[in-house]
Amino acid sequence: MPRRRHRNHLPTRPTWRCQACGIAWPCSAAKLRLLGEYRNDRVALTVYLATLLTEASEQLTEVDPARLTDRFLSWARARG
Repeated sequence: MPRRRHRNHLPTRPTWRCQACGIAWPCSAAKLRLLGEYRNDRVALTVYLATLLTEASEQLTEVDPARLTDRFLSWARARG
C-alpha cells in the first residue's frame, strides 16, 4: 500500500491560504497541529498567532480587521 505523503498545512503568503488544502489559513488541520504543539503553553500560541495576525493584516488589507482577529485568535483561547 503506498504511503500517503504528509502535507504541511502552512500559510502561503501573501494570500494567507493553506499550502495543503487551499482554504483560509489557519485551516482546521493547522489549528489542530498548533493546539497540539502548544498544548502546554497557550500564551505562547497566542503570541505566535498575534505575530502572524500582524503580518497578515498588512497583506490582507481588504479583509475586515475584526474578521482577521477572529480567524487568527478566537479559536486559540483557553476553554473554561
